[in-house]
Amino acid sequence: MKKIIILLAGWGWLSGSLAAQNGANDVPYSVNEGTMIGIGRYNLASSYVSPPGEGNVSYTGVGLRTLNERMKLLNPHLSLQQILHVDLSMTQNPGATISAISGMIDYSCGYHYRFYPAENLKLLAGPSLRGMAGFIYNTQAANNSTALNVDIDLNLSVAALYTFCVRDYPLTLRYQADLSFAGLLFAPDYGQSYYEIFGLGNLEGVVRFSSLHNKLAMRNYLTVDLPVWKFTLRTGYMNNLYSTDINSIRTHHLSHSFMIGLVKEFVSFKGQGLKKRHMYKSAYY
Repeated sequence: MKKIIILLAGWGWLSGSLAAQNGANDVPYSVNEGTMIGIGRYNLASSYVSPPGEGNVSYTGVGLRTLNERMKLLNPHLSLQQILHVDLSMTQNPGATISAISGMIDYSCGYHYRFYPAENLKLLAGPSLRGMAGFIYNTQAANNSTALNVDIDLNLSVAALYTFCVRDYPLTLRYQADLSFAGLLFAPDYGQSYYEIFGLGNLEGVVRFSSLHNKLAMRNYLTVDLPVWKFTLRTGYMNNLYSTDINSIRTHHLSHSFMIGLVKEFVSFKGQGLKKRHMYKSAYY
């Protein structure tokens, strides 16, 4: 617990230090912001809300998500990325007799150190801090109908950005992966109701340390940016993996989504600004 507090304190100090540095230098870097929506296939389960005799059955169905991402250079070798992500799904058990609804919102803020191994290629790596809150609601559960997921994590984030031209038409490919490696999460005991926790105040032991031994939380993100008329279109694929096994309660939330949306640079809103990127410092292109 002390290690987590020390890490979070260090994170706050680093954020303040970098913000002060950026303000002092006053470098005219642009901000790259993309807003996307997606639809895809979801697979989820939670033994906390499974009806008696069903076990930890997987529920499958369709879900919608939206994502907003901002990236900005702080100096030529360091960038700041913020991602706000919301999703909602409707799923059913294999026999299509029971439904489950899930929702999740998470926010991450991280720093990437940047490498330039080749022309138009950027490799990024660094830490990020992520907070998440979500739920799974089972329409047929007798006692515990809702499972809450609340956690905060330190992540390792890596990405590759590559810009190239096809017959003078600029394209930018990006692959990014974020993996949680240490954090805290809300974890009631098996059979412990939320009335016991919140109504009677039995809070002992409901906050647990998480790492790769009891939790896997990873996001894979593949996109391509295409200038279209006066806009930049971003399309791609997102894969989210979230699973925990704590206090004899197993949960997983898996999804594969097709994403599409628009991008803007605060300095140049037009998609054809990609062809004029020499006019400003972009964290993305």
